[in-house]
Amino acid sequence: MLTSPASFPGTRALRRLLLVVPVLGLALAAGAADTPSPAMSANPLLTPSPLPYHLPPFDLIKDEHFAPAFAQGMAEDLKENEAIANNPDKPTFDNTIVAMERSGELLNRTQRAFDILTASLTNPTLQKLEADLSPQLAAHSDAIKLNPKLFARVHALYEARDTLGLDPESKRLLWRYNKDFVRAGALLSEADKAKLRALNAELAVLSTRFSQNVLKEVAASAVLVDTRAELAGLTDAQIAAMAAAAKAAGHEGKFLIQLQNTTGQPPLDSLTNRALREKIMAASLARGSRGGEFDNRAVVSRIATLRAERANLLGYPTHAAYQLDEQTAGSVDTVNKMLAQLAPPAVANARREAAAMQAIIDAEKGGFQLTASDWDFYAEKVRKEKYAFDESQLKPYFELRRVLVDGVFYAATQLYGITFKERPDLHGYTPDMFVFEVFNADGSKLGLFLGDYYARPNKRGGAWMDAYVPQSGLTGDLPVIANHLNIPKPPAGEPTLLTYDEVKTAFHEFGHALHGLFSNVKYPRFAGTSVPRDFVEFPSQVNEMWRDWPAVLSHYAKHWQTGAPIPPELLAKVAAASKFNQGYMTTELVAANVIDQAWHQLAPSAVPGADGVVAFEAAALKKAGVDFPPVPPRYRSTYFSHSFAGGYSAGYYSYFWSEVLDADTVNWFRTHGGLTRANGDRFRAKLLSRGGSEDAMVLFRDFTGGDPDITPLLERRGLKSN
Repeated sequence: MLTSPASFPGTRALRRLLLVVPVLGLALAAGAADTPSPAMSANPLLTPSPLPYHLPPFDLIKDEHFAPAFAQGMAEDLKENEAIANNPDKPTFDNTIVAMERSGELLNRTQRAFDILTASLTNPTLQKLEADLSPQLAAHSDAIKLNPKLFARVHALYEARDTLGLDPESKRLLWRYNKDFVRAGALLSEADKAKLRALNAELAVLSTRFSQNVLKEVAASAVLVDTRAELAGLTDAQIAAMAAAAKAAGHEGKFLIQLQNTTGQPPLDSLTNRALREKIMAASLARGSRGGEFDNRAVVSRIATLRAERANLLGYPTHAAYQLDEQTAGSVDTVNKMLAQLAPPAVANARREAAAMQAIIDAEKGGFQLTASDWDFYAEKVRKEKYAFDESQLKPYFELRRVLVDGVFYAATQLYGITFKERPDLHGYTPDMFVFEVFNADGSKLGLFLGDYYARPNKRGGAWMDAYVPQSGLTGDLPVIANHLNIPKPPAGEPTLLTYDEVKTAFHEFGHALHGLFSNVKYPRFAGTSVPRDFVEFPSQVNEMWRDWPAVLSHYAKHWQTGAPIPPELLAKVAAASKFNQGYMTTELVAANVIDQAWHQLAPSAVPGADGVVAFEAAALKKAGVDFPPVPPRYRSTYFSHSFAGGYSAGYYSYFWSEVLDADTVNWFRTHGGLTRANGDRFRAKLLSRGGSEDAMVLFRDFTGGDPDITPLLERRGLKSN
């Protein structure tokens, strides 16, 4: 997943895509002296970082630095944009559009550092500041986007665009700015602008509240276990980690099972204690809808209502229609059609998978019907019975460091010629992070890559990429890109062994990283992953193909103790089981998509109140034919951060849509020789380096030579369309 700016003005990550992209016009050159200046020591946010590549000086940034930096940053940004709006000279591309690209340096630098820490290393002080700042930032964004003088200059240039002699990227930037203003409400009457400002401010507050409730509720829903015997089936390392978590929470001698933000939870595939499995699943499903201070039902209802009202104000029938107007899918009907194609075969496969598990339960005289809490446990039994292996056999061959260096990096070197050099002199915000300098094939500098792979209670769930410094052709800034995962940290001295899915996630997120690192655009508004939401997952999903590419897999899949390669017979079993459990995995994703679309295809008057949130979700799942209790949605409404706190509202379908594009592209790679420099250089030149500087589907067609087709996706997932 990409760390996601929101879709409308006012939500906290918006500024990186919708207002102005940060441009460090006064920044020092990469590789400058590492000694902080006196001003930086006082508040390091107020001046560009002197570290190589302008890496944020996390060791110097303190919580108290943010409020004054935000205040000064907003004041400077407003002053800069007022000067552009009131410039007595006739508007030109340079004095208006480029000037806006260069504005907001301090605010954007501060926002970027703040977003990094609130996502990955938050605390009560930062959370309070986040809540306080969200309506202020919404109002600040509106003050710029709803400034009639500023829009008049932009629009005048847009109307004369064909006479300005602009190069293609500059012409697209002008189009983008004009559209951003219009979508932000620049054409509204003053009365409607006032309504929009109020909607944006309240939504900013609610989005932040939802996000913070999700994080707090994950911690509050952790399951405390009294005895080690109850944890039968788990490994010693897992149990030790749970004991350490319980001790840290003040329950020494007990065991704490910490939850992830998805509905499914990792221990469920191994725990033999059915009562405990049921307790974990119940705790997971109830999050945000069980009453108490972290209950999100009222927040969900209000966000959906306000989004629908705002869409109507801007001339769209629903929030989904507004969102999809910007995406490559193009329309609500296109998304609904795709989900309708996926749902029946996915659920049919899931029911067949459930029947195989029920047969095992009955053969063991279990005396119960399969439920969601049983699925992972019995899926592993079916896997062992049908394919003669289980996931635990794979993990010793997937040690984190080796997967990263000998797998993820190795594939990138083979494909693109880039190389990596660790920089132990540079640091992130926790000691567990690492920093690599990345070089092009000719030895020139490409950027920095940081990794934050371990889960923490004060880190949001999931996995994502973020640009700590975006590439800019205007200033020569090179990108600083990071990947963030949530792998459980093993006890001290134990290796970090990944599941096969976690290996896939590492390759996936590095696909996003490559999109950021390879960015080669003039204007930072188009840098890296500044592409439509339903296109942004496409390059990352393509990069997943190298996880099990033979030349790559044999290079990294080695036993962490002996160095022995993973046995061919085990690999054959993995390949044979590649479509195993796809009914479950596809159904849980389709169900989450149905929930996302259902909320955002409503008119304001149709949105249920807080008491109706759970019933509305159930009705939506039933209507779509994905109400199969053993396979709950990957996210329920009350902890669906993608939809209610991130940039994926009415856009969670992006993973499926991107997979349609990805499946076509993987076929292209396979038919053109696979892991070759020629293929990599073509993919980099035609797509990865272009960011948002060209229409996304033009880039796709230019690379693959055709339009997307859903058939390869259905085949990949072992589904048959009706």
